[in-house]
Amino acid sequence: MELIGEHINGMFKDIREAILKKDPGPIEYWARRQAEKGAHWLDINTGPTVSQAEQPAVMEWLVQAAQSACKLPCCLDSTSTEAIEAGLKVHRGRAMINSTSAEQRKMDILFPLAVQYGAKIIGLAMNEQGVPKDASARAALAMELVVNADMHGLPMEDLYIDPLVLPANVAQDHGPEVLEAIRQIKMLADPSPRTTLGLSNISQRCAERHLLNRTFLVLGMAAGLDSAIVDMEDEMLVDAVAAADILLNKNIYCDAFLRTYRQR
Repeated sequence: MELIGEHINGMFKDIREAILKKDPGPIEYWARRQAEKGAHWLDINTGPTVSQAEQPAVMEWLVQAAQSACKLPCCLDSTSTEAIEAGLKVHRGRAMINSTSAEQRKMDILFPLAVQYGAKIIGLAMNEQGVPKDASARAALAMELVVNADMHGLPMEDLYIDPLVLPANVAQDHGPEVLEAIRQIKMLADPSPRTTLGLSNISQRCAERHLLNRTFLVLGMAAGLDSAIVDMEDEMLVDAVAAADILLNKNIYCDAFLRTYRQR
């Protein structure tokens, strides 16, 4: 299970202020802290802090600040193609693009960009009509992502499909459909695409957010989930991932499996 730390995002007050003041301190702090907590990737999102025109420069600055503090690769999270490419140009090592939808015009821009820079990419199981309600419709859109990725020469192991989970308090019936979609997505190709989720969406505006996040993540792992964008400050969530990896026979058991997981 690959954990993508969510905190370097302009939606958070400290990151928003850091962007506006051009203060790299909070960016470097959260890069190091999430790495120490066991993250495999850092999600980098400018958020609504700056205008569309300013986003490329801000993304470039965020990537450089984060990678000056730790060796983790970045997941470049933006609706601006220009911002994503700006981040790709300065990124050390292989980055991840977050994201393209299954809209043809977006796939035709972002899949070639991923291939050009040797990046991985998240594909969202949605199109112009929005997020589907059931698993089969999500899988159908995932298949469009798979076909287009292959047409553009993107290796299937570099495609991460997000079936898109919605908050449990307003779309409770979507949860089981997302889990079933994950199972179906893993059967779309050989080798199969990878899968991911923006985990915190399941608990947005809900009570007991951490409990809902932890439980759904483990359910997702049992269904074949490969990665998730998560709150790395939730140590019990990371512990649950380590335990699930053992119980699903993904890692070899040792008595110190919790510590070992964070040191990988």
